[in-house]
Amino acid sequence: MNFRLFVKEHVAYVIFQLIMVLFIMSLYWLDGFRNIDTAIYSVVISTLLILSFLLGRYVKRYSFYHKLLSQPKQMEAALQRDGKSPEQQQVETYLHGLYRLYQKEVEALYANQNRHLQFMNQWVHQMKTPVSVAELLLQEDGDFDKKSMQEEIDRLKRGLDSVLINARIDTFEQDMQIEQVQLKTLVSEVVSENKRLFITHHVYPVISIDEKFIIPTDAKWMRFVIGQFITNAVKYTFEEGKKVYIQATCQQGQVLLKVQDEGIGIPSIDLPRVMKAFFTGENGRKTGESTGMGLYLANEICGKLGHKLRITSERGKGTVVSVLFQHQEGIERGVTEDDQDDHIENG
Repeated sequence: MNFRLFVKEHVAYVIFQLIMVLFIMSLYWLDGFRNIDTAIYSVVISTLLILSFLLGRYVKRYSFYHKLLSQPKQMEAALQRDGKSPEQQQVETYLHGLYRLYQKEVEALYANQNRHLQFMNQWVHQMKTPVSVAELLLQEDGDFDKKSMQEEIDRLKRGLDSVLINARIDTFEQDMQIEQVQLKTLVSEVVSENKRLFITHHVYPVISIDEKFIIPTDAKWMRFVIGQFITNAVKYTFEEGKKVYIQATCQQGQVLLKVQDEGIGIPSIDLPRVMKAFFTGENGRKTGESTGMGLYLANEICGKLGHKLRITSERGKGTVVSVLFQHQEGIERGVTEDDQDDHIENG
């Protein structure tokens, strides 16, 4: 098999060499040279030289051919180096590069599959609670508590939103549509969607955003991100009568959105890891409702949209989540930093 592959690769070369010898003999013949013995001697010597060259080439390439024709038993076989010639060595270098790309893609695929599986397992376990509560409410005699039922339905809806976002995050680019969005309108819509959450926890939103702030973003994806910030802010504010401040400022031609709560804050030891997948931390264990995916998804979305997400917190005093929207048009539309500062103070 090795020799057959070698012959297939060099048959054109042998034919070309034979044609060259015959062509040279033809020139000598046309020039009047009629010595047959010299012609035969030249042909024999040329043939021997060609065969010697091919034999040495075959011996040099034998291990490389054997590698190509053998059945690989593991992917690491691609990393073996058997090439002797510069061409073979370059081919192996190219194959090693392809192997590394393949390895990275496979690792990313396995990581995504494991993330989806782990998230679904946690999500299903979490969704049992609102379903069980709703079932108990329906089993009560007389009229059931509609307010409590609505709260459980809201929890189910938030859970469904999270699992849908997690499923679509891998195909984010196919579903992304960047447009100019009025920030205050977007935030107000998200706050309105979560009004029952504010009412239930007796926490009040304070919005201080100038209407002239226009940001380039995807409204649908950003709505989930802001909703996640608000949900966390309310969920980890255990005292009644506290506020969640949502404000925007202008920094060097860029809009900075801040969501600040007066909750329990994040322990300093947990702060560097809060945006990692499935990390719940000390606060998540207190509530028992955290999947550890909310801030991870928010960070992934902001990164894909080109926004910068940052979290600062002090235990016992609250948390500030900020998103920096780059290349905004607020300054071009007449909003200055001084104007915005005045607006916040008045708000």
